[in-house]
Order: sequence, then C-alpha cells, then structure tokens
Amino acid sequence: MVQFASPFPLEDFHDRLRRVQEVLRARNVDWAILDEPETMGWLSGYVTTENLWRAVIVPDSGQPFLLLRSLDAAPARHRTWIDRIVTFLDWEDPIEVLMKHFPAGENGKVRIGIEFQSNSMTQARVLALKHKLSDAGFVDLERSTWDLRRIKSAHEIAHMRRGSQILDEVVREVVAAIRPGIKQREIAAIAAAAYYRLGFDDGFIGHITASTGWDSLHGFMTDEPLGDGQVVHIELLPRFKNYTVRIMRSVVVGAATDEQKGIFAQLCELQDQQLAAMKPGALASDVDAIMRVGALQKNLRPSYDNITGYTLGYNSSASQRLSDLHRNFSPKASWPIERDMVFHMYASAGGLAVSETVLVTDGGGERLTQTPRVIFEAK
Repeated sequence: MVQFASPFPLEDFHDRLRRVQEVLRARNVDWAILDEPETMGWLSGYVTTENLWRAVIVPDSGQPFLLLRSLDAAPARHRTWIDRIVTFLDWEDPIEVLMKHFPAGENGKVRIGIEFQSNSMTQARVLALKHKLSDAGFVDLERSTWDLRRIKSAHEIAHMRRGSQILDEVVREVVAAIRPGIKQREIAAIAAAAYYRLGFDDGFIGHITASTGWDSLHGFMTDEPLGDGQVVHIELLPRFKNYTVRIMRSVVVGAATDEQKGIFAQLCELQDQQLAAMKPGALASDVDAIMRVGALQKNLRPSYDNITGYTLGYNSSASQRLSDLHRNFSPKASWPIERDMVFHMYASAGGLAVSETVLVTDGGGERLTQTPRVIFEAK
C-alpha cells in the first residue's frame, strides 16, 4: 500500500476542495476539469509535465478524481490525497477514457467548468470535449481558482518562510564565490549545487547575468570571464515544496562607485516605503506608485515600463509560467491588499536590482528574505 506523503495535512486539502466546490456551485457548474498545473497541484497535491494530458476532475459536491497516464499513477499516489485515479495507456486518447467515467447530468444536461486561460486546455481539447459532450454547457472559470490561492494558509507561509531562510544561505554562498575571472556559468553551477544540498526542489536557479541596465535583467549567461567593473545580477527563483521564493541582489566586480551606491540606496528607500504601505486594505496601484513615481522623480530611470511586484505561491516545475502575474503591482492594479498574501517586490535602475519575498501582515510588508541590502563587492 503506497503511503500518502505530503508537506500539508489532509485537512488543508479538504479545505481547498471545499472552497473550489463553493465556486462551482456559485457559478452553477456541475463538474470542473482542472488541468492547469498550478491549480491541479495545489488542489490534488500532484501534477506532472504534460507529455500527455492530465487533469483533476471536480464535482460540485463529493470527491474528485485524477485523470493520468498509467505510468504516472504510482508516483501520484505518493503525493495525492485523492483516492480515485483514472488511468489511460500511452496510446489511448485520454478524452475518450474520460468519457467512460464522466457522469451525465439530469436528462443528459451538464454544465462543465474549464479554465479557458489554461495553457493545457488547448483549442483542440475544448473542441474534442464539446464534440463528445454535445449536450453539455461549458463555463469559463476565468481566474477563480487562482483567486482562491491569493491568501496563504499558515502551513504555506511556514514553507515559504523556511524557503526564504534557505535562499538567504544560497545568496551568501554565491556572493562569496564571485571573483574577477570567474564565468557566469561557474557561478550558476555553485547556485544549483547549493539548491540541491540545502533542500530546494530542483536546480533551476533563475538568472545570473552580467547586467548593463534595468532592462537587461532577463539576459543570458555567457562564457566570458568577469572583469573589473562588471555588475553581476543575481535573481534566484527556487522552489521549496513547490512554493517559490525569490530574491535579487547585485555584485560589482571590484569596487562599487559612489553613484552606484547612491542609486541602490534610493531603490531600497523606495522599496521600504512600499513595504510599509503594504497593509490590508491598501490598493496595489498606490503601493506601485511609490516605486514607479519615486524612481522617475529621482531620475533613477528614464521610464518605468514594468510592474513592481507580483504574487508568489505554488509554482510547480510542470508549469509553463515562471511567475504568477495574475495579481501584480501596476498603475492599473485596483485590487486591495489582504493579510497573508505573499509577493515578490522588486526594483531596478542603473544596472542594479534589489528584491524581496514579502508577506503582508497587519503592520505592513514583512521581508521573509533577510539578505543584507547592500551592493556586494567581489575583489
């Protein structure tokens, strides 16, 4: 008998199911087909890559079931609390198999909820489902299941707090390894090794590049040795028990200039103001304006074309999305901040960057990442 092993107690999953089913009943949906990795993993405890289709099927009441390829059933039982797993062979059509287990509604009528914005719910799959269930009505669940994840439970916060502590240790090791002549790839290897050794899920590190401006943070590694005066952009994006925590810091090869120190200090000052304003009830657009308007007024940047923060939470390696931008900090972000939300708040200017994993508390934003907020120097 395979034992269910999960970083969360069974009660947490039951609560998640209850909330999903409340959404279904509110939208008059009989069954939901949830195949987006974030939703599927958060609800079931298990998700895998989409070599073949997979989904969790949820009724408006009662127990859900998983639809998986047969090869994935055994590892799924280690991670999911859901008892019923419907499997298909690699050469079978999963939609055909699903139809054998899909109950009809009254007089054959049933309303089925799907996430139209799911990268897994392709147009071909929607058409196939509509063909097989010609009498069914299909309802867009929009981002309702994502919205359920906006506030973190005590167990989720505990995992993200622990992940942030590990992340701080990784930053210390990476910064200590940077020196003139080292290559970016060598730095990345040190970070990846630390990820595995210290307890992160995998070795996907994020971005380690020699940056030149605010818009070069998502650049590419090169094999050129680092030289004096270059700025190493460290943006680490690890996953701890499928929950992501994040941080950005800058390392100058040699000595940082007075101008660089001044820019970095001003970014930190503006970000501190943001964190202080991140109290329950505050509008995200107002918090965004602190950094956006402040940086422009201080002439730190010629324009501010990106958001200043976004949601952190469940982020399985099976996802096609690296970041959850459903709730982000921008001039159009009219939503209110709530207690126990967690965000990645970031700022950049002049080739320098600083960011933190931030938990919303009654008193404002709490930095879960605690790496010193300085420009590191590698000499």
